[in-house]
Amino acid sequence: MKGVLLVNLGSPNSTDPKDVKKYLGEFLMDERVIDLPLWLRTFLVKGIILNTRPKKSAKAYKKIWWKEGSPLIVLSERLQKKVQQKTELPVALAMRYGNPSLKNGLQELYDKGVKEVLLIPLYPQFAMATTETITVLAEKLRQQFFQDLTIKDIPAFYNKPEYIKALSNSIKDYLSDKDYDHLLFSYHGVPERHIRKSDITKSHCKIDGSCCNTPSKAHKYCYRHQCYQTTKNVINELKLDDKKVSTSFQSRLGVDPWLQPYTDRTIVKKAEKDGIKNLAIVTPAFVSDCLETLEEIAMEGKEEFIEAGGKNFYTVPCINDNEEWVNVLSGWINDFNLKP
Repeated sequence: MKGVLLVNLGSPNSTDPKDVKKYLGEFLMDERVIDLPLWLRTFLVKGIILNTRPKKSAKAYKKIWWKEGSPLIVLSERLQKKVQQKTELPVALAMRYGNPSLKNGLQELYDKGVKEVLLIPLYPQFAMATTETITVLAEKLRQQFFQDLTIKDIPAFYNKPEYIKALSNSIKDYLSDKDYDHLLFSYHGVPERHIRKSDITKSHCKIDGSCCNTPSKAHKYCYRHQCYQTTKNVINELKLDDKKVSTSFQSRLGVDPWLQPYTDRTIVKKAEKDGIKNLAIVTPAFVSDCLETLEEIAMEGKEEFIEAGGKNFYTVPCINDNEEWVNVLSGWINDFNLKP
């Protein structure tokens, strides 16, 4: 029997600083998120970050929290329910951090008699800190608790035409009645060293402005290339003027170099130096709206843009439980079901 496990990032159980601290601890102690030696990661996370950040993050979560709970969890649940209606296979939902856990998701399927799981990390682009950490943990759990399970996963889908069409249509629909001068694609940032660590050629990724445009097998695991390619794919699908579109990276942490240009600085620059009055922004590294889209971009980003002289700031929602996206996901699942 086959089954499906959708996996998203996760969220604190509540906006209480204690719950936020617990969630951040699990998240930041992941060696694929903060890829430092254990002693240094422990010192940084447990000695510094968890003593300062939870209260600040809790305030941010309170700004975007819904009556039903965490927006990311609620939207993921809506997606799971809609997908379940379009396939005969059991579809479970899990989070990499927090609840429902990845182990619980696998257990739910296992208890239904599932022996072959299609694992779908809900990330269009591959990254160590997203797709890889999910697949690695899933395999670890399989070996520990579900040895007779077979787990297959869907690779990064940033280049799949049906996904690009769904993403593009969602952008077009939202902006159809908006008068905007520029469209900014903001992707979650990662440290530059993550790009180099993921380079299977060990030599291609130089982050020099040209390597992402030079064909290479390294692109299969290159987050930077896949982000820029996502932007290009949408430009081509919607026939946009590429001079009115740009790409940036948000949510950097620490002092190490992260992927640039940085979103917050780009937002200010568009208003102050480029004279952009009406800015639209889309966040295609996220399938579901979350803290990084609802607070960091839609609230903080808007405030920065207005203060810098901008007028209108439009945040395009993620594809969330968009019907076309639901059809794309269920199509992949039904294809998996038909395979011997």
